[in-house]
Amino acid sequence: MLTVGNKLPAYSLKAVFDTKLPAGDFPVLKNDSHPGKWTVLFFWPKDFTFVCPTEIVAFNELNDDFADRDAVLIGASTDTDFVHLAWRQSREDLGAVKFPWLADVKKELASALGILDEAEGVALRATFIVDPEGIIRFASVNDLSVGRNPAEVLRVLDALQTDELCPCNWKAGEETITVAA
Repeated sequence: MLTVGNKLPAYSLKAVFDTKLPAGDFPVLKNDSHPGKWTVLFFWPKDFTFVCPTEIVAFNELNDDFADRDAVLIGASTDTDFVHLAWRQSREDLGAVKFPWLADVKKELASALGILDEAEGVALRATFIVDPEGIIRFASVNDLSVGRNPAEVLRVLDALQTDELCPCNWKAGEETITVAA
């Protein structure tokens, strides 16, 4: 699995941004589509499942908070663009999601990141915070059955953006650690 300090692999994947069927093909999103921004990329195993929508909705509730920190949220799974669209259309809460969902159908990005569950053939429940230079600064993977905490991902982003030493359970606005000179 790629981890802190590794470069995010290049990707060019179809993305679903809303509940509308595009007039042509689905737009393509690339790893360099958001220059100068932090990226929070999170994978879920499958659309039309049970734990995944709880996470997607929880990340969406914090979308503006991530945007305030010059970070873009990007969701992804190994489902197709049409499955993403159908799932978004099937549920009002998912239809209201403000961030794009990548369709990693060939499982190339999940494989390059090292998060493909070989037994199930789906992406693990993985989260990456990537800095504006494309370097992974945070990586976390949960078991397929356990949801993650988007507020914790936001807290870690806050800490990373301080460029300071942040103690356990540090929150934005609190003092960082100062090393005596």
